[in-house]
Amino acid sequence: MGAIRRSRVKTKRLSRGIDQIKADLASEKHLSQYQSTKAAEDLPGLGEFYCIECAKWFESEQNLAGHRKGQAHKRRLKELKEEAHSQEVADKVVGLGREARQSEGQGEVGMVEG
Repeated sequence: MGAIRRSRVKTKRLSRGIDQIKADLASEKHLSQYQSTKAAEDLPGLGEFYCIECAKWFESEQNLAGHRKGQAHKRRLKELKEEAHSQEVADKVVGLGREARQSEGQGEVGMVEG
């Protein structure tokens, strides 16, 4: 009998989610609340250089500028431009959208009359 392995979510390099970053961009208060939870002396560059879109701190202005030219930053910008999935979209994909419900209701009425 072998040992049972359990998978755990690794949180060491876990970054903020897209929904949290969108809230940061929408509200300065939300961003300041997040930044106030981190001690400045524990952050790279004493917390001075921060990329809001990627939720990362950098040592210097040059590192931040280089990051903004890179693929990871551009990918994150593209993700932020996309509309978030909603329950309504998920229902439409499955076939439970408002239009599908209305057409199902009309179809049943037509079958009863016919």
